[in-house]
Amino acid sequence: MGTTRHPYAQLARDAVEHFLRDREIIEPPPDLPPPPVENWQGVFVSIHTSDGQLRGCIGTLRPLHPDIGREIILVALDAALKDPRFPPVDVSELHDLEYTVYVLHPPEPVQSVEELDPRTYGVIVHTEDGRRGLLLPDLPDVRTVEQQLHIACMKAGIAHGEQFSVERFKADKFE
Repeated sequence: MGTTRHPYAQLARDAVEHFLRDREIIEPPPDLPPPPVENWQGVFVSIHTSDGQLRGCIGTLRPLHPDIGREIILVALDAALKDPRFPPVDVSELHDLEYTVYVLHPPEPVQSVEELDPRTYGVIVHTEDGRRGLLLPDLPDVRTVEQQLHIACMKAGIAHGEQFSVERFKADKFE
């Protein structure tokens, strides 16, 4: 705490704090830096407690808004209030939360697991019937490709031995 935050992470924090205190959605600041990649594909916001426990993480695979600031604000609110794994964030928790914003690059198909690296690439797994799971890159507890694919498949409801396709993507991370 007390460190300088990237404007994207600060915007996520400001959006959640303002909404919980005033029940209003803020506007993006006019001086927000442009997206790090021209054809950004979505935004994820993860919220952790100061001791590293996940408190919410939600994102988009395709931008819902052409303005990255508006996308960050609305995704941050969803991560704080609508992650089904957690109760909504309460105003009493705000002092203990840390925000990370990921800006996704375009995904690309993968033909072989040799093309994957959980430190460099996130993965999207999907089945022909539309089930889909995503895992961000460079997560502290994910060290192997097998682990990364297993978690993404669990999120998608894909059983062991079931057929699925894989895409990989890079993401710029802002704290």
